[in-house]
Amino acid sequence: MRRRKAPPPAPLPQREGIDPVRVRLPADPEGAWATVLDHFLARYARAIGHERVRALFDEGRIVGVDGPVTAGEAYVPGRYLWFHRHFAAEERVPFEITVVHRDERLLIVDKPHFLATTPRGVHITETAVARLRRDLGLPLLQPAHRLDRLTAGLVLFVVRPEDRGAYQTMFRDRRVRKEYEALAPHDPRRVLPTTVRSRIVKEPGVLAAHEVDGEPNSETRIELVEHRGGVGRYRLLPTTGRTHQLRVHMNGIGLPLLNDPLYPTVRMQEPDAPDAYDRPLQLLAKVLEFSDPVTGGARRFESGLRLAQWPR
Repeated sequence: MRRRKAPPPAPLPQREGIDPVRVRLPADPEGAWATVLDHFLARYARAIGHERVRALFDEGRIVGVDGPVTAGEAYVPGRYLWFHRHFAAEERVPFEITVVHRDERLLIVDKPHFLATTPRGVHITETAVARLRRDLGLPLLQPAHRLDRLTAGLVLFVVRPEDRGAYQTMFRDRRVRKEYEALAPHDPRRVLPTTVRSRIVKEPGVLAAHEVDGEPNSETRIELVEHRGGVGRYRLLPTTGRTHQLRVHMNGIGLPLLNDPLYPTVRMQEPDAPDAYDRPLQLLAKVLEFSDPVTGGARRFESGLRLAQWPR
């Protein structure tokens, strides 16, 4: 099978820690796009408007390997083009990232609550990967996995592109032991430890996931570590990684996490609703443990963060 050639390196530098958008012009069997502008209008005008698309060309911001591209240039299938998206002003998440470990291959950090791992939706420049690229001077840095925006704790980033596949595959194949800490109400009637297995569905455009009948696609072991003042401190050990899995499973056994804006009741109606910085979700990615796929050595990292609502 013939492999597609790797794309050429981007002729534009990162901006605010964000890579330029790369576009490979697709085949056009019906001849709908006589010029590059025609294709960009068809592709982006609905999202950003005709005027902004034309402005990208007028300002020389659409770039090919040989330099800026004009709106009237003929459409050539397979050609690579790059541009920087428009970054709307973002409120800075008022918490810092802490480096837990750094070497020539790996960067392990404690991500704070409310900071997204990677760009998505309205969170672009205020993300962990963008901040770390800027602050540490590591433009090639990439996460090997993701942590929910509202969850704090350990995230593993890969420093060198040639190592990325090995570490991403390790997470994909579930060869990483993950341990979370959570705070939720204490119910003495609830028999723990227990293992929850269920089928979780997350529908596009719906904020909360939910459990349905059918073959389980998620599994979490739940242990009570201690309790104080009506609050339990729980150890959560997932063997799968469905969206909102830990939150759904804790809610499903009647122990919703403290300050959860989605479970059991959706209290934030829009994805871009203002964050309640004084009420972070009480969920922490506490431990990452694995056999290093590059060196073969045993690795174990533990978060230095603590959940704020544990009674003192």
